[in-house]
Amino acid sequence: MAFDEAFTRRSFLKGTAGGALAATLAGSSARVLGANERIRLGYIGTGGRGGFHLVQFGNMPDVENVAVCDVDRGHLDAAAKRAGPRAQAFGDFRKLLDLKDVDAVVVSPPDHWHAIPTIRACEAGKDVYVEKPIGHNIREGRAMADAAKKHERIVVIGVQQRSGPHWIDAVAKIRKGDIGKVTLVHVWNSWTVDEMGGGGGQGIGNPPDGPAPEGVDYDMWLGPAPKRPFNPARFHFTFYFHWDYGGGMVSDWGVHLFDVVLWAMGDEILSAATAGGKHFFQDARETPDTMAATFECPGYTMVYTMRHANGLDPHGGMDHGIEFFGSKATLRINRNGYQIIPEGGKDILSFPGGPMDEPHKRNFLDCVRSRKRPNSDALVGHLGAVFGHLANISYRVGRKIVWDPKREEIAGDAEASKLLGRSYRDPWRL
Repeated sequence: MAFDEAFTRRSFLKGTAGGALAATLAGSSARVLGANERIRLGYIGTGGRGGFHLVQFGNMPDVENVAVCDVDRGHLDAAAKRAGPRAQAFGDFRKLLDLKDVDAVVVSPPDHWHAIPTIRACEAGKDVYVEKPIGHNIREGRAMADAAKKHERIVVIGVQQRSGPHWIDAVAKIRKGDIGKVTLVHVWNSWTVDEMGGGGGQGIGNPPDGPAPEGVDYDMWLGPAPKRPFNPARFHFTFYFHWDYGGGMVSDWGVHLFDVVLWAMGDEILSAATAGGKHFFQDARETPDTMAATFECPGYTMVYTMRHANGLDPHGGMDHGIEFFGSKATLRINRNGYQIIPEGGKDILSFPGGPMDEPHKRNFLDCVRSRKRPNSDALVGHLGAVFGHLANISYRVGRKIVWDPKREEIAGDAEASKLLGRSYRDPWRL
């Protein structure tokens, strides 16, 4: 089977941007939807991935786009045009959440703005589709899962593999034991040196600080993150290379793959040890361009490798993927399909990939009506994100960390434990 890469890493570069604000809102009750009623959606963060959601949800016959919100006026104007003349536009998402005719919200700003809007939406009685990773850090993910449970809200995380038919089929085979006992899992992401589009291996560059673009409310874009001068390398599309706003490739893309491992193998992690660094790029990024992380889990070991400076693809078109090494066979999978390779390498079975984004959105809408548990609820999103956050914590402190999955604490390491959460810039609070 040829794994031609229909989904490329470039799709990730068009990921979320935009803005959001938050403050405490009084709770309210959502209306009960009839089977034939349209679900009225508001969008918080409308650049990149948020703009994609606006179009795809809006094309569904049972959805009405009623409001959009972004702190970048250019994104907001484009979103308002796509949403239609009846949609209201805001620069402050508190105003969007105040609207009585919004049933659910789609939250797609940078990672540091996932938690507060999601929690406030739950308090306001609205369901949520929020982009991955669920939060900027582990404490935020737990708070979001707890808020969804407390307020009985449908909260879906954008790990769309959970709704992809070939992923569902492959995970079922692993859990049934079709490939035997899995003792090792290999997960990887690999990018070429020019993937950021600058050419010449310059990455995101080292631009000077300067004024924010006209029409951008930069203070609101920063929100709960520390006050910093504006810099284009820390802004749209490349925010995830900076610890204040994201966790780099490891937590922002790796979460898709880690989530599948959790789904197939269970959600407990015992320890994480990481090696890597900025070995190639001399640009403004803070996150590593190269990493190897080892996770010890009950009954198996997982190894994750990530590189930004070499796109060699030993499996033919698989710049991302997972290999589950079982005692009977190996299952190799990515977004284009999967293979089962028996021991000895004969009679390889190949299965094509299928759609994920639209089925994932359909699952969200169906659960908004039925109130049934969705394919990737807030707890699933939280647990799947823990892998990437722990890898980044291990990298940042420079040593192995021991994880207590029951208490969600790092054992005996005060420095590492501080990175489980973050401080919030006034007036924002989790």
